Amino acid sequence: MDGKREELKNEEALTLAPDFWDDAEKAQAQLRKVAAIKSWVSDYDAIATAMDEMNLVPEFIKEGAATEEDLDAAYDKALKLIEALEMRNMLRSEEDKMGAIMEINSGAGGTEALDWASMLLRMYTRWGERNGYTVKALDIQDGDEVGVKSAMIEFVGDYAYGYLKSENGVHRMVRLSPFNANNKRQTTFASVFVSPAVDDTIEIVINPGDIKWDTYRSSGAGGRM
Repeated sequence: MDGKREELKNEEALTLAPDFWDDAEKAQAQLRKVAAIKSWVSDYDAIATAMDEMNLVPEFIKEGAATEEDLDAAYDKALKLIEALEMRNMLRSEEDKMGAIMEINSGAGGTEALDWASMLLRMYTRWGERNGYTVKALDIQDGDEVGVKSAMIEFVGDYAYGYLKSENGVHRMVRLSPFNANNKRQTTFASVFVSPAVDDTIEIVINPGDIKWDTYRSSGAGGRM
């Protein structure tokens, strides 16, 4: 944390340069960098304060100025702050803090698969809304009778990709199918793919040496390919 404080001091000093706003895009990027470092320091300091407050409560209890319930509340507060920072530390990759774009595709299983894909769509949408994300439907292909064939949704908000990236893969459901006249047990699949919602903070560089050009000449009359 001492290193973080020193880094914050150095990065903030750059924002005080007389020509800092000459390049507005570069300046905004620097401010975002400062804010990111400052948030780590602030969260750490909040934990330190909560721990100090918690350690004082037993003395207040002895003096009759606090109760065991106050100690439990102080402990819960400190624990939540620690767990939140630990989770953030796990999601520290560059792309983790971005929003997310999720694709859901029904797999094998016919009508059952279409229904399973729609269930996943509802589940992830509700998860996003309950956790404070704005969920946008980018493209939804409905099934012929029920459910959805495919769906693409976007989660707008910080760390959406970090939380959702582990959902990548094939999801399986086994149940007594309501679409089967004999009510047989059926297994069905749907695939989920999550990618970061890349913004203008990511710079993509293409090496000209990696570009391959293929030129073709049609053999028929009229230029048909």
